[in-house]
Amino acid sequence: MNDWVMTIGIECHVQLATKSKLFSPADNDARDKEPNSVVHPIDYGLPGMLPLLNREAVNLAVKAAKALQAEVAKVSRFDRKHYFYPDLPMGYQITQMYHPTIGAGLVDAPMPDGSSVKVRIHHAHIESDAGKQTHYADHTLVDLNRAGTPLIEIVSEPDMHSPVEARAYCTELYRLMTYAGVTHGDLYHGNMRFDVNISVAKAGNDTLGKRAEVKNLNSFRSVEKAAEYEFRRQVELLERGEAVVQETRGWDDAKQKTTSQRSKEDAQDYRYMPDADIPPVILSDEEIESIQADVGMLPGDFRAAFSGLSLDSSVITTLLADKHHAELVYGVLQKAPEHAERVAHWFASVFKVADSDEGMVDLEANDGPTVDDLLTLARMTADAKLSSTSAKEVFLALVAGETDPETIAAERNLLQESDEGAIAAVVEEILADDASKKSIADIKAGNEKAIGYLVGQVMKRSSGKANPSLAQKLIREKLKTL
Repeated sequence: MNDWVMTIGIECHVQLATKSKLFSPADNDARDKEPNSVVHPIDYGLPGMLPLLNREAVNLAVKAAKALQAEVAKVSRFDRKHYFYPDLPMGYQITQMYHPTIGAGLVDAPMPDGSSVKVRIHHAHIESDAGKQTHYADHTLVDLNRAGTPLIEIVSEPDMHSPVEARAYCTELYRLMTYAGVTHGDLYHGNMRFDVNISVAKAGNDTLGKRAEVKNLNSFRSVEKAAEYEFRRQVELLERGEAVVQETRGWDDAKQKTTSQRSKEDAQDYRYMPDADIPPVILSDEEIESIQADVGMLPGDFRAAFSGLSLDSSVITTLLADKHHAELVYGVLQKAPEHAERVAHWFASVFKVADSDEGMVDLEANDGPTVDDLLTLARMTADAKLSSTSAKEVFLALVAGETDPETIAAERNLLQESDEGAIAAVVEEILADDASKKSIADIKAGNEKAIGYLVGQVMKRSSGKANPSLAQKLIREKLKTL
């Protein structure tokens, strides 16, 4: 298959984190709601109902533009995309075919090997979602709770050429949209869905092959696996002398294969026309600047801030899996740079999500540790008041919602004894013990590992409170006099 080149372009539907729907006052959060319970007459498409644009959806699209390094159109308009499905009561979808709010942009997505893939954004448009169909053996049920949900559809250029690049792009796009506050980022509930367009052509051929679109993928892993499967399927067809059909396909995660759903329509099949019920969206430079000022730090900003630390790329990837974690480490970096690496590694060891397929990890119901608590814990560890194991235990307690590292350590009897005089007395006792004679002789004979037994005895005699590094130092000093 080395003679063939894969080309991938991705359309991503991002549900906007508004309280109400795009053109109606219905609740935009349908999670755990009864089917067809958060629907307004506008969503049903009842006669005489007129859409009223949700301004917050426009604001979130403007924020998305900043995350995508894209221009915002001063004037954008809505169009009707005509097609019939049972979950689209209006008989058309309201979208932006000709004058989208978000123009060309760029996503620079880090790759696992340390390189990056630069994916150009063609545009992103605002549109309302359709409902949901659930298919059974002999019938289909329609739930309109999702009808009218505000989306932006981000359309990439075909700049990806491997499944790994496609996954990296989707992962970074997820980070950008969640960090900018555009979407809640709940992949399980479809807050972001990926349509992956895949084609293959002979290496060196400038003409792209016929593409197939794999619809509605909602995990990074499925994007990668679907691309892998489609590449093999299309190459096998072409090598047998058969043609690839332009079509829409679905992904069967259980079977790890794609299946044909319908032939792929072209734009003219939808009979687009301007929506006369919705006035144009007009934005000034001042409005755009004001809206985007609230975006805050994006993944690239955190990477730049952490670049001066001695952190493995996997640690940074894990930190960036949750914006709150990245903000906490950044807060420590701002206040006490010398402790930032230690705190970063605590997060990376506890929240091992570098390969997460579900998006962000949330700290339980609480907000987790504060920057000041993390600094206190880091200083206690640096001052040898806590062992690394005990520090991890206190960190977990902070994550679980407890406060004040000093109190946590004291209540759990985790504080180390660093009083040199007290530890020296214990060392004297241990070295005088007959059971220590063999280890003392082994050390003097050059077996350095034998000191581990003596340190262990000091720790045991001190009920685990002695600072092991100080204990070893004192043992070595004492052995010089024996």
